[in-house]
Amino acid sequence: MSTSTPTNAPAQVLRPDRKKNRLGYNILALVTAVIMAFPVYWLVVSSLRPNHEIRSYDQTLWPSSLTFDNFARAVKQDNFATAIQSSLIVSVTAVVGGMIIATLAALAIGRFRFFGRKALMMVMILVQMLPPTAMLIPIYLQLNALGGIDEYWGLIVVYLVSTLPFATIMIRGFVINIPVELEESAMVDGCTRMGAFRRVIFPLLAPGLAAASIFSLVNAWNEYLFAYILINDNSKYTLNVWLMTFTTERGTDYGALMAASTLISIPVVIFFMIIQGKMATGLTSGAVKG
Repeated sequence: MSTSTPTNAPAQVLRPDRKKNRLGYNILALVTAVIMAFPVYWLVVSSLRPNHEIRSYDQTLWPSSLTFDNFARAVKQDNFATAIQSSLIVSVTAVVGGMIIATLAALAIGRFRFFGRKALMMVMILVQMLPPTAMLIPIYLQLNALGGIDEYWGLIVVYLVSTLPFATIMIRGFVINIPVELEESAMVDGCTRMGAFRRVIFPLLAPGLAAASIFSLVNAWNEYLFAYILINDNSKYTLNVWLMTFTTERGTDYGALMAASTLISIPVVIFFMIIQGKMATGLTSGAVKG
């Protein structure tokens, strides 16, 4: 009797129609990436162009000559240092305060059952649907009555409250996906509830905190309308409002404006690169007892 030896199954070969579909999706993704990246590329390239070339009708994808004079004029612009200080104070305080409150709120909503929990979630979702311009006048009147106009804390409260519902909902999604048994096991080993949260739950929330903090920072760092309305003191202008100073009665210094816009975007990019590396690390670091 002859015995047959098993042979390895042949590798799966994509059909021609699937290859065409994959090629089409790759081309579509590439075109989308180019369209999204082109404004950023044009911003950086324009910041390196001489002013006479920026105003020219014959634009090219690459400048005929590179210059850093635009950056020099941007840095020497009045109130540049104070604008950086104002943006850092407002943004960092709003992000840190928002993450602390959002984490506690998400933990309470995700771990505990109390009356009105679903209604609270629905209200937070509905608040996100309101356009900021619809709340501008009520917020201005309330802050004016409380003395918050031309004060950092008034703008911080606005930014914190505007990002708090979304951050809470986002972090809650991570809280409910963490098994309760991990927290209970830590408490059995002698941890208090706060200790279990700090040693087990908090490291697992790192991806959610990273995503929520990026959203909050971008919202606070790039916001213009409320900063323009609530801050009237030139020495307290945030960076986005400070960009108005490049437009005067004699016209707009487009080169310095593009250079300043490029400088403003750098801190957010750096923050994202730092946080991105920590997002995957927090997925499992709190699940292993060390």
